[in-house]
Amino acid sequence: MTQDKPLSGKTALITGASRGIGAATAQALAAAGAHVILVARKVKALEAIEDAIHDAGGTSTIAPVDLTEADAVTRLAGAIGGRWDALDYLIISAAYLPELSPVTQIDPKLYNKALVTNVVATQALLASFDHLLKKSQAGRVIGLTSSVGAGPRPFWGAYGSTKAAFDNLLLSYGAEVEKLCNTRVAILDPGATRTEMRARAYPGENPETVKEPTVVADRIAALLTEDFETGHRERVD
Repeated sequence: MTQDKPLSGKTALITGASRGIGAATAQALAAAGAHVILVARKVKALEAIEDAIHDAGGTSTIAPVDLTEADAVTRLAGAIGGRWDALDYLIISAAYLPELSPVTQIDPKLYNKALVTNVVATQALLASFDHLLKKSQAGRVIGLTSSVGAGPRPFWGAYGSTKAAFDNLLLSYGAEVEKLCNTRVAILDPGATRTEMRARAYPGENPETVKEPTVVADRIAALLTEDFETGHRERVD
């Protein structure tokens, strides 16, 4: 570990790593010295991020996986466990935003997709990577949430309810393991950020008026160097 590479020797897995905050976080952690495992569905998009990381002198491995497929996370954990002895950082960035609508008009199919992506896959990640996180000297889990999970908002009920469950799962897991090992869990609300998801939610917004994903990514990289306790929660404005 060096001052300019504070995450040197660490291994990090980032979901949703093909674009937006996930991609920016992968690049930030790689720049800080970590070996990053890039998880997302689209191979070409992952390869583009991997190329950018390698061009900048970092190291990475791509893992094209659809987290919503049955046993996909279990298979992923098996493959990673066969190559690395431990996982130092798990960054859960992948999320699905269903169409905004009144609660009474939520599309069941889209809501189910959001539940599987945002909640069921999260539980699978925690269950499947728990043993590798415990083998780290200081395992860290950071979940990217949304303000609508903690503060209900009209027409955001579908997404907000999945993020409320997301937060609860992460913090429950953190409380369960904090006395058994050095794994710690934090929740980070990225706030208004220039992503495709936000563009869908706010189609009339000028993207230049909100911060770039790199701002959030840099904060995540910095947080991983800090000695935070489980339950830590912050918003990046």
